Amino acid sequence: MSSRDKPSSLRQALPGLRRTGRHVRPHLRAERPLLAGGLLALLLEVAMRLLEPWPLKFVIDAVVAAGGSTAGAQPAGLTLEQVLLLASGGLLVVVLLRALAAYLTTLSFALAGSRLMTRVRGDAFAHLQGLSMSFHDKARTGDLVTRITSDVGRLREVAVTAALPLVGNVLTMVGMVAVVALLDWQLALLMLSVVPLFLLTGTRHSKKINGVSRKQRTAEGAIASLATESLASMRVVQSYSLEDRMQRSFASSNTKTLKDGVQAKKLSAGLERKTDVLVGVATALVLYVGARRVVDGALTAGELVVFLTYLKATFKPMRDLAKYTGRIAQAAASGERLVDLLEERPTVVDTPYAVPAPRLRGEVRLRDVWLSYEPGHPVLRGLDLHVPAGQRVALVGPSGAGKSSVAGLLSRLRDPDEGAVALDGHDLRHLTLATVRPQVAVVLQESVLFATTVRDNIAWGSPGATDDDVERAARLAGAHDFISRLPQGYDTVVGERGDTLSGGQRQRIAIARAAVRDAPVVVLDEAMTGLDQETEREVVGALERLTEGRTTLVITHDLDAARGCERVVWLERGVVVDDGAPDEVLARRADLREVSRAV
Repeated sequence: MSSRDKPSSLRQALPGLRRTGRHVRPHLRAERPLLAGGLLALLLEVAMRLLEPWPLKFVIDAVVAAGGSTAGAQPAGLTLEQVLLLASGGLLVVVLLRALAAYLTTLSFALAGSRLMTRVRGDAFAHLQGLSMSFHDKARTGDLVTRITSDVGRLREVAVTAALPLVGNVLTMVGMVAVVALLDWQLALLMLSVVPLFLLTGTRHSKKINGVSRKQRTAEGAIASLATESLASMRVVQSYSLEDRMQRSFASSNTKTLKDGVQAKKLSAGLERKTDVLVGVATALVLYVGARRVVDGALTAGELVVFLTYLKATFKPMRDLAKYTGRIAQAAASGERLVDLLEERPTVVDTPYAVPAPRLRGEVRLRDVWLSYEPGHPVLRGLDLHVPAGQRVALVGPSGAGKSSVAGLLSRLRDPDEGAVALDGHDLRHLTLATVRPQVAVVLQESVLFATTVRDNIAWGSPGATDDDVERAARLAGAHDFISRLPQGYDTVVGERGDTLSGGQRQRIAIARAAVRDAPVVVLDEAMTGLDQETEREVVGALERLTEGRTTLVITHDLDAARGCERVVWLERGVVVDDGAPDEVLARRADLREVSRAV
């Protein structure tokens, strides 16, 4: 949704809130008993609000009657003392019941809201992990984190601190308007005369508040993205002395959120004060006209007090709407950001006719494959490639030739725009993702480890892997000895992204994770880049053990690594330009480079 399509007022934001409601509704069934209890407590609280002014009414009328005024009316058969005792006791009971009902209402709805939003957050995280790489390549990590943490939290907070009080106050307002209309319909009309003015003022201010709130939420997402990127790349930031530049960028975004936040607060405060003025005008009019009607005998003094009390309570929803407009606007913006994420559709999904993949041998075939990351800029241009099962093939060529794109296609992180990618003759689009991906193991240049135990980092390569499987994979990767020397062995918790381990140790754990997968196809994507000679020898030995008897694609710029393969495929501009035995292909490419330099 473009910025011009975004709602600019609370009324226009309602469709967005309804969109959010559609994603919350499936989780409501489990919370129905709690919500029903909260609703009953809310109705009890509203009833107590309606009753609360009446003891005072009886006291005032009794006192006026005792003073000999004909405007008052002494309850039949009761003395003034009895009226005072009954009214005081009744008021105490009403206040206690209202407090209990309010407590139960808040507790019930807060608990139900927290449970609902927790489930929605879980759905959002699961959905986020299911989105295709074409989405994640363009999305900013910090903004996505903000959506599933801060935006969900804001929705939950507003549901309890703003929406719930507003619902109660609106019900109270309806009840009180009905009562005052029965008491004196002329005063009721006078009381409601300021409502159009309030609606006009509220609409104008809410439009501005909602627009500012939306900008503030977007800016907060940008801050989160900048912070995430900077902290995740702290080694680069400090190595290149980028601290000041990052601080300036962060300060600029931080100041923008401050300005937007202050502007939203100013607008909300202005709306609250204008509402107070309108309520004051209505109260003054009702007080003047009501007092005249008491003098004329059309109302008792106690009824006028009830009327004024109801007037104050009736306009409370208006005050609250002014008070919570900013929060509701922020909730609308947060809800739309969350729903935009939930309604994002993955591009790589199981087709209706997809079937589970059998245990594959590892024959790889790409037929006339076209692939673009951006429309009109293909990375692969009709690529044809056949790798027999068990063969070790090096994919070499200049940067941007499409080597890593082939790896993404085999793992089905992407689907080709045209053509077909097949394993053992099965088009991958005809097989389920859950049965294809476990049969392709990938070892990347950057060995990404998670901030958990070494055992978990290896075992996550294959769900259901046992401790014996983990140790067997670690031994194959040449990692068992150094793991055993760690403080807690396999139960040692590594730092975020594995930063507490050396590069070679991280790489060997990544190889163990690929080994425990026991996949027929292995992709080594620049798996030895950046390692020193001694570490490289250890990693090379681990990789040879890992890939023995498996179809292996070695994506590399290292020509020595390519010579260790059975075959070399040279890619340029997304097509195969040479294919054959390593020495022959590399010699031909070297001759071409010599000719090119001579020309």
